[in-house]
Amino acid sequence: MSIRTLGIVMHGVTGRMGTNQHLVRSILAIRDQGGVRLSNGDRVLPDPVLVGRDGAKLEALARAHHITRWSTSLETALADASDTVFFDAGTTQMRPALLARALQAGKHVYCEKPIATDLAQALEIARLAQASGLKHGAVQDKLFLPGLRKLDLLRRAGFFGRMLSVRIEFGYWVFEGDLQPIQRPSWNYRGEDGGGIILDMMCHWRYVLDNLFGEVQSVSCLGATHVPERWDERGRKYAATADDAAYATLQLRGHDGEPVVAQINSSWCTRVRRDDLVTFHVDGTHGSAVAGLQRCRAQSRVATPRPVWNPDVEQTMNFLEQWQDVPDTDSYDNGFKLQWEAFIRHVCEDAPYKWTLAEGAKGVQLVEAALESWKQRRWVDVPPLAI
Repeated sequence: MSIRTLGIVMHGVTGRMGTNQHLVRSILAIRDQGGVRLSNGDRVLPDPVLVGRDGAKLEALARAHHITRWSTSLETALADASDTVFFDAGTTQMRPALLARALQAGKHVYCEKPIATDLAQALEIARLAQASGLKHGAVQDKLFLPGLRKLDLLRRAGFFGRMLSVRIEFGYWVFEGDLQPIQRPSWNYRGEDGGGIILDMMCHWRYVLDNLFGEVQSVSCLGATHVPERWDERGRKYAATADDAAYATLQLRGHDGEPVVAQINSSWCTRVRRDDLVTFHVDGTHGSAVAGLQRCRAQSRVATPRPVWNPDVEQTMNFLEQWQDVPDTDSYDNGFKLQWEAFIRHVCEDAPYKWTLAEGAKGVQLVEAALESWKQRRWVDVPPLAI
């Protein structure tokens, strides 16, 4: 067994998601476990160089996590032949140009979603990556969540029978900033800065729906800006110009070819009374299941209770107790880390990898269709995407 290093240029990781999920819980966790094990027994140890505009933040982050390399010069970082992978977790607006520069420098690329703010740019960068012959990928972390992996296990086992519908409830109250400090970046609520819950979350819902429930065929979506004024990180009031909630219905072609209906509520203006910050409720002819981030509960056809509608008396059934936990049958590591490991194997030994920039472009396609539906107040078809 031999150990080799993989130089990774990590751009935009001083933000919350970049620091916590990608740097600390993925790359540094992989480093601490001794690297990624390849099929021949060799190990690949990631060697990150942190790149961004704020040298003080980069230096502090590097020092806190015993990282020896950081730079404010992207050009210098891309010119270093010893670093063969480029990763971006910066702003969506800058992403296509950054990925193009990295590909032109001969780097394999991996990035957060969305891969672009519009479909034309998403297709352009996906086609450039495909033509380059280099490895490329986009984050699709929710596929690796324990709750969704359990849902997929039920699906593959035939538990649902014919799948009928999927209902996704996502969101929580994001503080406006006047009474309590904000817990999401203020740019999320400015359309001119690439904000908006449709752009942020429809990319996630596209790969979740396509992979687990059925190929997206069409969408009807209503967006809203429920909170018109917010306060930023410095306590300054600003006008919220991006959508902070979206209510969508989608038509899917299920994996068995039968139609499936999906309903998705995404909101940063809702208070949580459900099992988790996001729940996935699946109904089928033979059974139903509800998954959160970690847990999944199921109810089979033969275990379905017989409630009686009577609005004149208090309900005596405790419906929440009538579901059975789907047990942990595997060890569930951090979803971002698992996809990083898969991408590293893809780069180092050409292991199979399907979460490419082309898949990322499909997410942007659904974003545009949802925005068009909202604007025109009609159903919009989502045709197969040719890359």
